[in-house]
Amino acid sequence: MKTTPALEGITVLDLASVGPAARASRILADYGAQVTKVGAVPRSGTVTITPPAFAYSGGRGTRRVQLDLKSDRGRAAAQALAAASDVVIESFRPGVADRLGIGWDELSKLNPGLVYCSTSGYGQDGPASQRAGHDLNYLAVGGFLDCSGRREDGGPALPGATVADIAAGGMQAAMAIMASLIGRGTSGEGRYLDVSIADGVVAMMSLYVDEYLVTGAEPGPGHNVLTGRYAWYGIYRCADGGWISVGAIEPKFYANLLRELGLDAERFGSGQYDDEVQADLRAALTDAFATRSRGDWAGQLGDADCCVAPVMTIPEMTDDPHVEARGLVGRAVHPAATQSEDGELRQLDRIWAGTVRRSAPESLPDASVTDTTELLAAAGWSTADIEAAIAEGAAA
Repeated sequence: MKTTPALEGITVLDLASVGPAARASRILADYGAQVTKVGAVPRSGTVTITPPAFAYSGGRGTRRVQLDLKSDRGRAAAQALAAASDVVIESFRPGVADRLGIGWDELSKLNPGLVYCSTSGYGQDGPASQRAGHDLNYLAVGGFLDCSGRREDGGPALPGATVADIAAGGMQAAMAIMASLIGRGTSGEGRYLDVSIADGVVAMMSLYVDEYLVTGAEPGPGHNVLTGRYAWYGIYRCADGGWISVGAIEPKFYANLLRELGLDAERFGSGQYDDEVQADLRAALTDAFATRSRGDWAGQLGDADCCVAPVMTIPEMTDDPHVEARGLVGRAVHPAATQSEDGELRQLDRIWAGTVRRSAPESLPDASVTDTTELLAAAGWSTADIEAAIAEGAAA
């Protein structure tokens, strides 16, 4: 049975090259939306941010145009594309899109049903709105880093992924866009979305923020269950140098953990949440896990209802039997990427729930080739207008 992608027929104009906006359009494309990426016309002496071929899933499901948004024809081209789109995503500093003539006020007049999403570090208003920033900065001001693990010198540890860009920015934007599209189906009206990455981090920290606001208790490392207060929620080193994660929160999982590790249930069983027991329990867990390899412990504890899992490297994860069984890694062909002997490369497939995966290898676009002529023609531009825009460097 053929399954139709959830966003089939939805068109997205993405004015961002990297960051949360690009992650949002990547999610929308995986749900079946047709995404058009707008890049700058290459100029001598200018620096253009070009993601590596593997980034953002190699651009699958996207088309590309190059426009000079500071020129009259380039601006007109962007407006024409937006008028024919369901969604526009941009990530300029607040106010820039308006000055270029491609902001919400201008484009919503051309397309009243448009969903217009502005992504920025700190939002479109407020005292920090014009500040530059990156993932780490947004995690810092949102309280995430202060509640995270610590380095040996006591400072917050660097996260292992761009959590703010992915979840607080990209996923927030994609969620807001899809909700707005549903709302448009009822009202017929478009919507403006002010997606602040820093706001998204605060939302991610809501459990701790609300606890502080209601009780006055200040969260941080070792404050509660999820930040290392108790020994049975942590990471332990194994005999081979590998690491194992333990999250035995519920009493039944905790009891199973003590049993499987051969720890004294009479001594530790009733003290799961006893702060005075935690130092001894942590030492006992440390000693126990140090007796065998990560693989041995994972094999024994994986199906023993202990909430234990090995800390995998990326290469280990991509070859894991469960990942394979779930079909998370697919095959693709990309003209600019290093490929295997059979001409294919591996990449993460459409993972999000409800996306439709392809049985055949994905054919990825060549980033050096644009679809400008085809897309502008579809937006109603004449051949003469397109050729004039290209000739004067307003499009490429």
